[in-house]
Amino acid sequence: MTLNLSRIYSLWTLVACLVALPCFVFAAEKPIVIGGSLPLTGQAAETGVWIERGMKFWADETNAKGGLLGRPVEFKIYDDESNAQKAVTFAEKAITVDKVDLLFGGYPGTAARAVMPVAEKHQYVYVSMGGHMKSFEQGYKFSFGAPPLMGEWWYEGFFQWLETVPPDKRPKKAAVYTMNNPIGGSLMDSINRWTKKLNIEIAIDERYDLPLPDATPMIFKAKQMNCDIFFANGLFSDGVMMIRAAKALDYNPKAIVQGIGSIVPAWLKELGKDGYYVFSGTSLHNKLSYPGNDKLNAYVKEKFKLDGYPEYFGFGYAWMQTLGQAVEGAKSLDQTKIRDWLRANEVKTICGPMTFDEKGLPQPINFCTQIIDGQVELIWPEKFRTKAPVYPKPPWN
Repeated sequence: MTLNLSRIYSLWTLVACLVALPCFVFAAEKPIVIGGSLPLTGQAAETGVWIERGMKFWADETNAKGGLLGRPVEFKIYDDESNAQKAVTFAEKAITVDKVDLLFGGYPGTAARAVMPVAEKHQYVYVSMGGHMKSFEQGYKFSFGAPPLMGEWWYEGFFQWLETVPPDKRPKKAAVYTMNNPIGGSLMDSINRWTKKLNIEIAIDERYDLPLPDATPMIFKAKQMNCDIFFANGLFSDGVMMIRAAKALDYNPKAIVQGIGSIVPAWLKELGKDGYYVFSGTSLHNKLSYPGNDKLNAYVKEKFKLDGYPEYFGFGYAWMQTLGQAVEGAKSLDQTKIRDWLRANEVKTICGPMTFDEKGLPQPINFCTQIIDGQVELIWPEKFRTKAPVYPKPPWN
């Protein structure tokens, strides 16, 4: 019997083509473009770049599994330079000029708050941190916080823990310095309620404009007035400045509670051990036992040599995780169908399962963190605790 080499070669070529066909089909599919802006430079860049990394990890993971609706995903990301008005401009451009398929969530709250009405006007689903509680009380139907970074909730976990401290060991007098914007204002909600409940006097309650030129006068005043709890209601850069001034003036209250930025890796790079023992809040954490956290930790360990993923990496991932589930659940890129699916179904995220109320919010999330031995640890609620809190704050050095 004579072998027909030409026929055999043709058969092998056909088999090879059939095996490779799914890859060619996937490559030929038009990508789903997800657009918007992030603060990749400016005051909020330390957190913005981690959000971008979390989003891109989600995209790589999604594409490796076949994409969304069988199509690859890609981002169109603008740098809004930490400017809320530029975030609005880029959201409009992404929707009306780039005609993106989906809109991703922005940061910080000032930007998200400004973009939410843009998303509503164009009827684009917008999953983000939101612009704190007031932004979710405007009746928007296309905005969701999954999870939100809710200033009104940010210190709830801290105060719930502080309530467990015997009254004679609690702080008696508070110094509160707050950045003069909606983010800072939202943090005052829990401070005002809980200090009254716990009989803590607010001896100093002052606002400051960003950028903060010098924190020394603030710290000097807090020390002179014997304030034994200090609230630094600001961003990363002004928080670092306040810690340095506190050490320089040997101001050592029982507790330092910081708003935004102390849970990013740059905090300890800037401050070292001087940045220890600061309390803050979060809506998620890399040591939570929900599915997916171990995978993110492994990636960040390999890629960035960190023991656990930074919180804002997780936020970027979780917001896209929610949007992706909604698209797959709706089986469509139709924004109304995506919205309706989110309002009627539960999403499973790295910070737990969520359903949304009429405001687009899940149930309140109140994790409290403290930096201990170089790690951002969960200290409240107690069932999630990864380390016992250090209180009162040890002396400098």
